[in-house]
Amino acid sequence: MRFSILPTPANSEISIQQVRAAHQAELDAIARYCRLTNYLAAAQIYLKDNFLLKQPLKSEHIKDCLLGHWGTCPGINLIYVHLNCLIQHHDISLFLVAEAGDGTPAMLANLYLERSLQAFYPELTLDANGLATLIRGFSSPCGFLNHDYAGEELGYALAVAFGAVMDNPDLIVACVISDQEAETGATANAWDSYKLIDPAKSGAVLPILHLNGDQTSTAAIYAAMSDIELQQRFTGYGYQVRIVDSQKNQFDKDSATQNALDLNADLYGSLDWAYREICRIQQAARLGQAITQPKFPLLIVRSPKDWTGIQEIDRASIKESHRSHQIPAKDVKTNPQQLQLLEDWLRSYKIEELFDQQGCPIREILNLCPQDKQRMGCHVHISGEGVYKPLNLPNIFDFAIPIQTKSCSHEEDQFSSTEQIGKYIKTVIEQNPQTFRIFCPDQLESSNLSALLEVNHHNAHGSIQSDDLQVSLRKERMLEFFSQHTCQGWLQGYLLTGRHGLFLSHEASLNSIISMVNQHARFLKLSKTLPWRSRSVGFAQSSVASLNYLAVSTPWQQEYSDFSQQSSSFINAVLTQKAEIVRVYLPPDANCLITTIAHCLNTTDQINLILTSADPMPQWLTMAEAIAHCRAGASIWHWASTDEGIDPDVVLVGIGDRSTVEVMAAAHILRDEMAALRVRVVNVTDLRVLEEDAENYQHLDKEMFEALFTRDRPVIINFHGTLAVLEQLFFGRPNPDRFQLNGDRGEVIPSFAQNLRHGTSRFHLIIQAIRLAAPRNPVVAARASERVHYYRHILAERYRSSQKLGGDRASPSLS
Repeated sequence: MRFSILPTPANSEISIQQVRAAHQAELDAIARYCRLTNYLAAAQIYLKDNFLLKQPLKSEHIKDCLLGHWGTCPGINLIYVHLNCLIQHHDISLFLVAEAGDGTPAMLANLYLERSLQAFYPELTLDANGLATLIRGFSSPCGFLNHDYAGEELGYALAVAFGAVMDNPDLIVACVISDQEAETGATANAWDSYKLIDPAKSGAVLPILHLNGDQTSTAAIYAAMSDIELQQRFTGYGYQVRIVDSQKNQFDKDSATQNALDLNADLYGSLDWAYREICRIQQAARLGQAITQPKFPLLIVRSPKDWTGIQEIDRASIKESHRSHQIPAKDVKTNPQQLQLLEDWLRSYKIEELFDQQGCPIREILNLCPQDKQRMGCHVHISGEGVYKPLNLPNIFDFAIPIQTKSCSHEEDQFSSTEQIGKYIKTVIEQNPQTFRIFCPDQLESSNLSALLEVNHHNAHGSIQSDDLQVSLRKERMLEFFSQHTCQGWLQGYLLTGRHGLFLSHEASLNSIISMVNQHARFLKLSKTLPWRSRSVGFAQSSVASLNYLAVSTPWQQEYSDFSQQSSSFINAVLTQKAEIVRVYLPPDANCLITTIAHCLNTTDQINLILTSADPMPQWLTMAEAIAHCRAGASIWHWASTDEGIDPDVVLVGIGDRSTVEVMAAAHILRDEMAALRVRVVNVTDLRVLEEDAENYQHLDKEMFEALFTRDRPVIINFHGTLAVLEQLFFGRPNPDRFQLNGDRGEVIPSFAQNLRHGTSRFHLIIQAIRLAAPRNPVVAARASERVHYYRHILAERYRSSQKLGGDRASPSLS
């Protein structure tokens, strides 16, 4: 960014009259631009023919199904064209983030005029044919432009915007927040995000709160607040607030034209002021004279919901009403009076003055659009041109834990997987200082990731003392912020602008962002169907680094808290998505965890969930063995099986590190005490390989499934997650009755005795193995009753011990 302007005082006033006098011609052009984009937005909602209104409007010109939202479109159109002017005036790198949905017709209208849509869809030319394709295609079942595929969650556009500017010092992201979005908890948390942005090293977000009136029959809270209330609220957040609303009373019909002119000039001057304030703050920081607690600008734009539209239908007021939020006139196809109102509305824009004979917008309007890569719709961080670059990853063998023995019967042979992965991630950060960040809603130290604290510039929210080894909050690679929604939004913004990240969290806490994960998964799925994402249209292939979750504290051990952390249902939620989009990994030890993390950080266009434990655990595989095991996703552990797993009586399967410990302990005890019972031990680290058909993605076909689990022998599965997940994964496999499923039963257990209460302990597995092996192995059958009763006695003792001592005395070892 070039700082070619002088800083302005924070309290400088904007004279609408002076702005209008100095820039009248440009403001007149902006007004014509808005007339055109408002027409295009309305036409997209209503018309399927007669797009230039060369004939009287008829019923057959109206779409059969009316979808879309009109009310917010005029305000968005005004904001968009003023941002275009700001880009051209100051030659800046800027793009717009807005909540998908309500303003889609407006966004498409602007993208069409600046030719951004044409860059990706060549048929959207600036002529009558391209105009017809745009308008007819909106919300059409067979069209390529759909109204709204954002889905379940509102409110995190602001967090995404802040994620986009991190480590992008030359970038400004304008974020339009609607009054509906402002009422969400996700947005409420995100207002403080600027406090984590270092103006010396990152870009800036310009929040624009667009107050547009009622969206439902109840007034929107922020739109109903007075200017004083709004000033106090956002000044309290730490912003410099400017309210863009030249008419301090209500918009009324008699003064509507003057109000529009004043709003136009006010926004023109306010955006220029906001840009100068951003430059002033950044310039000071980059010259080593950083402002303490800088106050970034925030604009609040009030626009009437009925602006330029129909005022009344059938004696029901549309003006300043929720009725104008979506489709103002719903019966235009069958009601002649409403059809006439629609025609009068569309003709009020005088589009014959805005298009030439070929249906191309006039030059005066097109001149307001930036060219080439300055267009917001073709910005380098949106198109993906050359932005994504793979990480420079360290050699995983440098972090390998040597395996001295496969039994790990002693405490001194155990290691914390997260402690080791912390060392690996620390090196990833050091080798990628501008393109990798960690987003962490929970404490790093409680997850045994203290190695990450050795990285320079760990953030800390409080004041920094001179002797503090940690530096300030706003200079960091690791952002600890307790809001899951905000961390998710930051990470998505960071990834979508070409960088890489890792989301660290307690497993149970991830449930709060399920809908956000689902939205990102749908985005990835949809993006794979778009031709321009896989072929060259003047831009490089736009891959996005995968969204990686490392769920550290699990519900199987009371590592951090009690009731609130006992949930493994996040796995259930993400498995609703296709295997080509979402993968779930449960590495059994540290070397497998390092291998898995390295793999996930190298992938693109996926969501990867990795589950592990923070406590010291047995280690099973060398690094070379871990690579082979993780590559397969599931394999037989021959060294832990009877005769390397040949001709077993029963198959023991571990999925998850703690579940695997119990499986290994059961196999160890059976080998010592019932050597005649032949056991095969299988470990699964990539959960989705178990699916019968993962649509040509990595999975176990019938032959490989039977090679692993046999064709007809009993299979006992000890799983980290819920039984519902196992039932889903094994659905369609032949002979399902031979699978004995053990896992999270969904109970809340107030002790350390999760394995005992869930039926997943080593003794439960031993009892199941004896019972299932006895019908086919007479030697086992001869001792079955005595052994089963013995291990039931052991379980009873463990239950009593857990009640007396407050936990299960068994340690994560094989003894």
